[in-house]
Amino acid sequence: MNYRHIFHAGNFADVFKHVVLSLLLKSLHKKETPFCYLDTHAGASRYDLSSAAAQKTGEYRDGIKRLWNNSSIPEVADYLAAVRALNDADSLRYYPGSPRVARFFLRPQDRAVLFELQPEECTHLKNEFAGDRQVLVQGQDGYAGLKALLPPKERRGLVLIDPPYESDKEFEQVIDGLRIAHARWDTGMYALWYPIKGRPPVERFHRMLVATGIRKILLAEFSPYPEDSGFRLNGCGMVVINPAWKLDETLQSVSSILLERLRQHPAARAAVTWLVPE
Repeated sequence: MNYRHIFHAGNFADVFKHVVLSLLLKSLHKKETPFCYLDTHAGASRYDLSSAAAQKTGEYRDGIKRLWNNSSIPEVADYLAAVRALNDADSLRYYPGSPRVARFFLRPQDRAVLFELQPEECTHLKNEFAGDRQVLVQGQDGYAGLKALLPPKERRGLVLIDPPYESDKEFEQVIDGLRIAHARWDTGMYALWYPIKGRPPVERFHRMLVATGIRKILLAEFSPYPEDSGFRLNGCGMVVINPAWKLDETLQSVSSILLERLRQHPAARAAVTWLVPE
């Protein structure tokens, strides 16, 4: 794997993904019974924004940096609390990956299982959560891990599928992994992140999702740039299966707020739609 997330940590795509992730995890707090969070491509979990790699691209400046001092926005308060938990006072140095965001929302009765195949990233993960009895780090393929562990003993929870999309076959691999996982645990909540570099690959991905026969598929897309350039990340999307009640309404509101603050072009857009209703 050649992808290194440190160059992109805290950018608009991270912000959108982790705002949605925070909303999903917070929705699981509505019941006292425990839940399990599973992450198929966990990454390093903590990213130093003062590092040479992060400073080289500076992508976080048009992402988390624009929200950092806007703690008065109630819709993103929980997300910002998760980011602040990794930093001292009002200084923004570290950005949390999805595992660290998820850890912020774990109650004493909850747990997380993190899969990371890349050895160096897995070592970072194990060091990050050393001694944490609520977090299990597995150095293996996340799709195989889901097949082995689903359904979790808690029977409640969330699966995040967030691969690097280095391969042209990644969309197909996501669909295959989802099919297997959903067949084993059809009541679980699933969140799939995907990049938007052009509309045709995304529409093909949506058609593949519909073809799975899975119901209750909600789409949330966020594009601060025009979508007609295939040479950069113009936007991103989150597929949510079995979302919490009224999540679509919440995402409509949150997406509008984020677009207002992270917009890079007049053609920027955000949309929340049901790909497959109940």
